[in-house]
Amino acid sequence: MSGEKWYYDTEKGQAVQGKVTNWDTRMGPYDSRAEAEAALDRAKARNEEWDAQDEDD
Repeated sequence: MSGEKWYYDTEKGQAVQGKVTNWDTRMGPYDSRAEAEAALDRAKARNEEWDAQDEDD
């Protein structure tokens, strides 16, 4: 599996290497395990940023 991208499995709540989960429970791809593990935090931060932009419009 070396060289495969990392994904965050929303169903199991963990990072996995390669496309081993269903597409509808998979976030990514990410270059590292650490990036995949931070997927939910990153998505939350982006959503908050976009919500703030919407409020400004």
